Formats: sequence, C-alpha cells, structure tokens
Amino acid sequence: MIKLYSDQDLLDAHKQKRKLFLIFWLVTGFVAAGFIACVVCYLLLPYHDERGNIIVAVTSVLLALYMFFAFPYCGICLKRVRAYCKMLGFISEGLKESAVLPFEDIEDWTTRDNVDCNVAVFGVKNIKRDEVMHRHIYIDGEKDFPPFELGDMVRIVTQGNLLIEYEILPRTPKVLKEAEEAEALAEAEEAAMEELKQENNL
Repeated sequence: MIKLYSDQDLLDAHKQKRKLFLIFWLVTGFVAAGFIACVVCYLLLPYHDERGNIIVAVTSVLLALYMFFAFPYCGICLKRVRAYCKMLGFISEGLKESAVLPFEDIEDWTTRDNVDCNVAVFGVKNIKRDEVMHRHIYIDGEKDFPPFELGDMVRIVTQGNLLIEYEILPRTPKVLKEAEEAEALAEAEEAAMEELKQENNL
C-alpha cells in the first residue's frame, strides 16, 4: 500500500500555519503602532493646525491598505491553511474504509472543505439494480495524482471519501473475486440499513 500522508505532512502544515499567522500579527502590530502614532500626533497639534488634515489622510490610507491586505489574507491564505490542518487532523483520528474498485475516470478539480482536490471516479457495482454506479474519491491537490489507468483494480483506503492509501492490483481472478465480495457486502449493509429505516418509520 502506498501512503499519501505521513506525520511530517501534519508538522509541515502546522509550521506553515504558524508562519502565516506570524506575518499577519506582525503586519497588524505595525499598522496598530502607526495608527496610535498618528492619533498621538494629531492630539498634540495646535487647534485648527493644517497639518491635522495630512495626519488624517495618512491614517485613512494606512487603514485602507490594511483592509486591502487583511480581507484577502484572512479569507484565502489563513482560511485555507487552517482547513488543510483540520483535514490532516481528521485523517489521523477519523474512521477509515477499505475497498477494491475499478478506476474509471478523472474529473475536474473541486474544492472540498476549502481544500483543493482532484477527483478520481471509481465504479461500484449495484447488484440489486444490476448496474454500475460511480463513486467519487477526492485526492489532495498538494499530492501527485496516482498513476491510475482506465480499468485498473485499485485497493483504496479512504476517510470521508478522501484517499489516504492505495495499491494498484494485478488483474487476476482472485482480485476480481475480492472486489465482488466487497461489493456484495456493501450491498448487504445498505439493504440492512434500508430495512431498519423502514421498520423505524412504521
């Protein structure tokens, strides 16, 4: 099995998060110091001094520049790095699922919980309806896309449809049988859940 993540990924993400927050607080401190200095200078001026207009203009420009910096920086950089750290935290703590599925296609990039992801499409056979359904598996956009080819049987380990581990299997009868058994088990669990829901509704 090839693991997409390691403990170092979480450490690097937190290091990047601390770095971005440090930049934010340094800029905020600089702007706050400049604002306080402008206010003090304005209060020390004589009454109706024309230099007061200059200080007001400088203060307005300083605050405007800070707003232009803060909104994109907090709304994009900080928000995305926090979302990435949160995702890595879920990977280390959340429940994981395993399945053997055939790879079908790659879809366009998408954003999942503020994290850019590639989308891999796998086939899931619905025994009850005798048709093939599609399962979308998200792959971290910071990682290289696995070398999947059309028709590859892949053993995947996911957490909330996010790919964590994978293994491209040789196309042998044993592998195909394991995939069918896994699909049959999933169908049986789904049918049991539906029956339970129907009983609860009665």
